[in-house]
Amino acid sequence: MISEELLNAKINEAKAYVTKKLQVTPELGIILGSGLGNLAELVQDPIVIPYQEIPHFPVSTVQGHSGKLITGTLSGRPVMVLQGRFHYYEGYEMHEVTFPVRLMQAMGIKGLLVTNAAGGINMEYEPGDLILIQDHINLMGSNPLRGANLSSLGPRFPDLSDSYNTGWRQKALALMGDMDLKPLQGVYAGVSGPSYETPAEIRYLRTIGADLVGMSTVPEVIVANHGGMKVLGISCVTNMAAGIQARKLSHAEVIETTQRVGETFVSFVQKLIQLLD
Repeated sequence: MISEELLNAKINEAKAYVTKKLQVTPELGIILGSGLGNLAELVQDPIVIPYQEIPHFPVSTVQGHSGKLITGTLSGRPVMVLQGRFHYYEGYEMHEVTFPVRLMQAMGIKGLLVTNAAGGINMEYEPGDLILIQDHINLMGSNPLRGANLSSLGPRFPDLSDSYNTGWRQKALALMGDMDLKPLQGVYAGVSGPSYETPAEIRYLRTIGADLVGMSTVPEVIVANHGGMKVLGISCVTNMAAGIQARKLSHAEVIETTQRVGETFVSFVQKLIQLLD
């Protein structure tokens, strides 16, 4: 378990390194999930920093996560984009999984758009649907705020009752209607992975109120809320969960689906970030 002093020192060292390379001051953070990294290619006047060059940054090890931090402008807004994220199942500790969000907070970023690929539990969903995350259930077996509190960044006991900002979700729902997308919301269950869930586990998740399941996002959202950031979450349903679809689950299917809906996703996010105040 890392101390507050050591984690703060690592955050400040990473901040100093990244800040020296900036040409704009980012105001919105974006984390791109499996297969959704194409949005980063549209950042204008980009400064691209491979993760391995940033002090204390983890490195992505999963297919579909290229591992680059990109700053520049997108739809006219200064952004910091993570093209690839880190997962608890990769063997990282929670403070490492959420280190990029801490960096964003230290750099003064006040809003976070987080995306992921998820399995669909709600029978109204179809592969390729974009779902706004309304709430989450943390079943990862840990919490990124465990241990010494970073009192300079947030309170010991943060409130998560509006962890996915209601105002931002309402704007996103309205935009979905304007773009003829299904205006869908759902509850995301975060599990540790890396094995996919069993059919029995999916029945359990449905019983406790989950519409989606995945292996990311929850730690980042907890930390973002701890630091006072507004958050909007978007899941791309890449497959129906175990026991719902007949074929076996695979990461190849995840990548295939995100590539198929990539153009719609990119168009939606480009328009959306203009609305997030």
